[in-house]
Amino acid sequence: MRVARTLLAPCTEFYASFPRVKAAEWGRLRSSAFVRPALALALSLGLVAGAPMAAHAQKTTQKGLLSDSGTAFPEQPGGVFGKPQKLDKSLPLYLQGDELIYDNNGNRVIARGNVEIYYNKNVLTADKVIYDQSANTLTASGNVELKEANGNIIRADNYTLTDDFRDGFVQSLSVVTRDDSRITAERGERREGNVTEFSEATFTPCKSEGNVPPLWCIGAKRIIHDQAKQTISYQDAELKFYGITVGYLPYFEHPDPSVKRKSGFLSPSYGNSGDLGVFVELPYYFALSPSYDFTFTPRYMSEQGVMWQGEWRQKLANGEYNIIFAGIDQDAGGLPAPVNRNLEGWRGSIETHGKFSLSSWWSYGWNVIAESDDSFRRFYKLDSILLTDRVNDVWLRGLSDRSYFSAKLYQFGGLLVNDDDSTESLVHPIIDHNYVFQDPVLGGELTWTSNALSLSRSDSSNAAIGLVSQDMNRVVTEVKWRRRFTDAVGITYTPFGELRGDIYQINFEDDDPFDAVNSNLDDTFLRGLATGGVTVAYPWVASLGSTSHVIEPIGQLVAHNASVRQEGLPDEDAKSLIFDDTNLFETSKFSGYDRLETGVRANVGVQYTFQGPVGYARVLAGQSYHLSGDNAYNEPEVDLFNPRSGLETDKSDYVLGLYLAPTDVFRVIAQSRFDEDDLTLRREDLTAAFNYGPLLTQVTYTYGEVFNEDTLRFEQEEDILGFATLRLTDRWTLTGAIRYDLDNDKVLTDSIRLAYLDECFMLSATYTETFITDPLQDIRPDQVVMLRFELKHLGGFAYSTNVVDTLGGEDASARGGVIGSP
Repeated sequence: MRVARTLLAPCTEFYASFPRVKAAEWGRLRSSAFVRPALALALSLGLVAGAPMAAHAQKTTQKGLLSDSGTAFPEQPGGVFGKPQKLDKSLPLYLQGDELIYDNNGNRVIARGNVEIYYNKNVLTADKVIYDQSANTLTASGNVELKEANGNIIRADNYTLTDDFRDGFVQSLSVVTRDDSRITAERGERREGNVTEFSEATFTPCKSEGNVPPLWCIGAKRIIHDQAKQTISYQDAELKFYGITVGYLPYFEHPDPSVKRKSGFLSPSYGNSGDLGVFVELPYYFALSPSYDFTFTPRYMSEQGVMWQGEWRQKLANGEYNIIFAGIDQDAGGLPAPVNRNLEGWRGSIETHGKFSLSSWWSYGWNVIAESDDSFRRFYKLDSILLTDRVNDVWLRGLSDRSYFSAKLYQFGGLLVNDDDSTESLVHPIIDHNYVFQDPVLGGELTWTSNALSLSRSDSSNAAIGLVSQDMNRVVTEVKWRRRFTDAVGITYTPFGELRGDIYQINFEDDDPFDAVNSNLDDTFLRGLATGGVTVAYPWVASLGSTSHVIEPIGQLVAHNASVRQEGLPDEDAKSLIFDDTNLFETSKFSGYDRLETGVRANVGVQYTFQGPVGYARVLAGQSYHLSGDNAYNEPEVDLFNPRSGLETDKSDYVLGLYLAPTDVFRVIAQSRFDEDDLTLRREDLTAAFNYGPLLTQVTYTYGEVFNEDTLRFEQEEDILGFATLRLTDRWTLTGAIRYDLDNDKVLTDSIRLAYLDECFMLSATYTETFITDPLQDIRPDQVVMLRFELKHLGGFAYSTNVVDTLGGEDASARGGVIGSP
């Protein structure tokens, strides 16, 4: 027989073992009339017992003061209890037990001793099962246990079913879910066919040993599940930590798990900010329809008043969209200088996103934010404080097996304090198309790429210069062909050819006396570019044991037109020019269409690759030579692209790429550029990561020259970003991060975080400092403390404050750095 057990006290852990005794006799019933309802009701009781913990508040996208960092306990598919089972009534039911008795006088069927019932991959065991046909009742007693197919384990002392198995009660209920959460109840009763009531019920996902209470649990005198109303109500509910009550509610109610959406309050958020004061957000969710809803989230701030926020979401047959608004009746006197400039009255923003499908290949959508002023969203923490530009777009996209099409409308706007109309521009539209021909052409691959752009910009805010109007329309189309050959000794030859044609229409009305080239430019012209060349590589391969080594000299010759018209033309999409190992063998190093590589150029390099059973390494070093024609990278105008890219001379700087992973615990990526004459370091991006045992570290070092528009000079910028995590124990973790300006010998940002995480509870404390001052973006030094805890299956709480002015007795603001741009 099984070992008997007793009901546990609320919020205590329980481990039971049931030694099995092999049945001496086996009885088998196919589609038994008296056992199948018992198992069905047991499944129902088990799911209902867990229903209160499976119910979650409606999730909506909340953009508040606290950032959404996710959850420490990712939701499992199907929830804590798994997906509801679909019982196949056509499958047979099997019964086995030590003894099977048919009591004809009492009109009963009795199964005794190690009774086991198998049905739909579920197993119900008990010491005794009695079906009383006269009373129309079924009773399973003695160490009743149900093992569900999805992993849940439900235990009880007695199941009693009445009234054609519609009603009944269970004593000493215990449920162990598939993630080891525990549920207990002294008694469960089902009545009227749809109301289930549990007495002295408890729930905890925490483990404990012996008689020690779990870390936390929830208990209630009564839990009532009304399936008709689709609600679960609680009476005298308590939240306990280590058996001590820390929270109490005499009554509350929420939808049952079958309800996906229902109106009601969502979890509030709290915090403290030096500019906003003490704040609180209390969202209310409106379940208006199965296809649309609305969340109203007013935020009260002690220093600024009430900001009204809301989000409308709607799903249609072919897509979805949302609209988010935020607004406040601003008292400018409560704003810190210099934010309080002419901001009296209503301020706000409207944000909307959408994505829709036209067919299996075509889709369209938009991302748009409209705001009353440039600093509203930054000040109220709706955007990052380092955001400098607003980009809105509407797009149409098509994608098939061999072609791609994209059309986008853009609106660009500056968010700095001193921005004027010149930072605003419209793209209406930009169109990209790419097609790869299916059949080989001359044995190689042929692609066709086209681009069309229409852009306008105007500025009437500078009275000294007057009206500035810039309009540009451009159409570019090009075909590219390439084919690869390999000879008998292993040398690979890749000849390629490209033909490109451009049509430009430019109209600049600009009275700027300092820009005579672009002033009053009105022209329509054609330009074309022909490109041909070949890439040759000779890989040398050596295999030593389980390792392989490949040394591969690579040479490329690229010939373009000697010159094309570029001087004095605008550059809208090719301003980013970074020369490194990734574009050494590209036919053009420019990032966009407005600038073309011209003349004849030779690109040479050597690549080494190592592959071992655990390690990997790749090194590429090379240089580019301008042989003839115009050097398009030699551009003195700093506002077009970087004139110190390393390509401005006939012999370029040396580039080096290092990708190293000697073991699984250590990795390095380095991209370097060295001066062609004295090998002085001109640019460096280095990242190293180490992950071994309890320690994870990552360091990123950057170095380069940046043009300073205030001093009109190139200045060296060098900083380092470090991150480290130390797992102190299996539950405690210490994390730190710092960004340091090596040039000015100043800390830019730093943070430290101490976190605790076990199977049911998460607690973290984070302290963050920023020492950045930027008047153009209203950025000042700031210190933030974030406290957060989360209870598994119940959600979390976060509290943020930046009312901390000192660290270790030193004034934090005194150590701040000043930057001109993010």
